[in-house]
Amino acid sequence: MLLYLFGLLAETYSGFNVFQYLTLRTILGVLTALVISFMIGPSLIRKLSSRQIGQQVRDDGPQSHLSKAGTPTMGGALILVAIGVSTLLWADLSNRYIWIVLFTTFAFGSIGWVDDYKKIVKKDSGGLSARSKYFSQSVAALIIALALYCTATIPAETNLIVPFFKSVSIELGLFFILLTYLVIVGTSNAVNLTDGLDGLAILPSVMVGGALGVFAYVTGHIKFAEYLSIPYIPGVGEVGVFCGAMVGAGLGFLWFNTYPAQVFMGDVGALALGAALGVVAVIVRQELVLFIMGGVFVMETVSVILQVASFKLTGKRIFRMAPLHHHFELKGWPEPRVIVRFWVITVILVLIGLATLKIR
Repeated sequence: MLLYLFGLLAETYSGFNVFQYLTLRTILGVLTALVISFMIGPSLIRKLSSRQIGQQVRDDGPQSHLSKAGTPTMGGALILVAIGVSTLLWADLSNRYIWIVLFTTFAFGSIGWVDDYKKIVKKDSGGLSARSKYFSQSVAALIIALALYCTATIPAETNLIVPFFKSVSIELGLFFILLTYLVIVGTSNAVNLTDGLDGLAILPSVMVGGALGVFAYVTGHIKFAEYLSIPYIPGVGEVGVFCGAMVGAGLGFLWFNTYPAQVFMGDVGALALGAALGVVAVIVRQELVLFIMGGVFVMETVSVILQVASFKLTGKRIFRMAPLHHHFELKGWPEPRVIVRFWVITVILVLIGLATLKIR
C-alpha cells in the first residue's frame, strides 16, 4: 500500500525511491509489526482478562502448570493483526505470493480461533473435533497447494531442492500438491504441539521465519541465486517483507508471553504461525531445510506420535508425558531451563539451515 504511495511521491521527489528497496521495507515491516504489538498488546490482555478468556490446564500435566489456569489466551490474535497490517503497509500488493501467504495465515488462524472460542468462551472442553479441525486444515491447505501449482510459471517453482547438493532438483509434477499439503498441515500442527510453555513456540517461530526471509531474499535476487547455485524465482523476494512482519509480530508477542506469561497465543496463533512457516518454505522451495531448522517442532511432534503408538501397541509409554517438553518438566527441569535449551537447539538448527545456502 505504502509502496504505491511512495512510488507516486517519487515522481516529484526522488528521495522516496529508497522505499523501493526490499531490504528497507523488510526492516520497516519488522519495526511496524513490533510497534503494533506493543501498542495493542496491553489493551488486548486487559480485554481478554475482563471477559475471562483464560487458559484451561490439564489435570494430568505438571503440577507447576496449575498456577497458569486463567491466564488470558487467544493472544495469537495480536500476532495476526500485527502481521496483517505490517504486510499490507510495506509489501508489494501486486505480488501473488503476498496474498497466498496472507490467506494461509488467516485461514489457519480462523480455524484456531473457532477451536479456541468453542473451548474457552463456549466452555466446550473438546473444542473443534479432531475430524473437523483436520478437515478444515486439509481444505485450506489443498486450496493453497492448487493455487501455487496452477499459477507456477517456471519449473523451479514446483521442483524439490535437495540441500547440500548443488545440482539435485527433483521434478515433482502433481506430487507438488501433496508435498505442499503435508508441509503446511504438518508444520501448523507441529507448532501447535510445541506451544505448551511460556515462549517455547514463539521464539523458534521467529528464528525460523527470519531465516526463511533470508532464503526468500536470495531466491528472488537473480545475482545472489546464481552465486549460491539455487534456483531463481522472480517475485519470491517480496515474501521477505511478510517474514519480517512475522519476526516483528513474534518478538512483540514474546514481550508479553515470556516466562511467566501474561498471555498465551492459543490455537489462533499457533496454527497460523505454523501454516505461515510451511507455506513460505514451499514458496522459497526449502521444505527440507524447514525440516532441519524446525527440528524442535519435529521432535515435539515425533514424541507425540511415538507415545501414542507405543501405548496403543504395548500399553507402555516411552516418555513420562508428551509432547517432549513435558517429559523434561516431569524429570525435574524448571520450565525456564526447558524453554531456553529448546531455544538454543533452534539457534543451532537455524544456523545449519542457513549454511545449506553455501555448503553445496
